[in-house]
Amino acid sequence: MSKIGDFLRETGVFFLATTDGNQPKIRPLGAFLEKDDKVIFGVGDFKNVYRQLVNNPLVEVVACKPDGHWLRYTGKAVFETDEKYAEEMIKTAHIESIYNEETGNKVITFHLEDATAVDIPVMGDGESLI
Repeated sequence: MSKIGDFLRETGVFFLATTDGNQPKIRPLGAFLEKDDKVIFGVGDFKNVYRQLVNNPLVEVVACKPDGHWLRYTGKAVFETDEKYAEEMIKTAHIESIYNEETGNKVITFHLEDATAVDIPVMGDGESLI
C-alpha cells in the first residue's frame, strides 16, 4: 500500500468518483490514512457521498502528479467498523470542528477491496502499484 500512499501524499489532493443513480459524481479529497496494510479514506455521514457509497460501493480514486503521472485506484469501498480509524482521521486532518459530539457529524472510514491501482504516465502503459 505504501506506493499508493506515497502517490497520494505527493499529489496532496485527489478525487473520489462515485455514482448517484446513473450520474457520476466526483469530488476532491485530501485526507487518508495508511494503517493495517490499508489505505483508508473518510467521508461525512451527513454527505451525499456517503449515501452514494452505501448504494453503490464501486468507486475510483484518481490523483495527478506535476510530472504528468496519474493514479487510477479502483475497487469496492468497504466500511471500517473500528472507530480508531475515524478518530485518527479527525485528528490528522484537523477537522474536529466539523466532526464532534456537538455537531453530531461522524466520519465514516473505508478502504478499497478487490482493487487495482495503476500509475499511468502521460504516454505509454501504466505500472501496477498493487
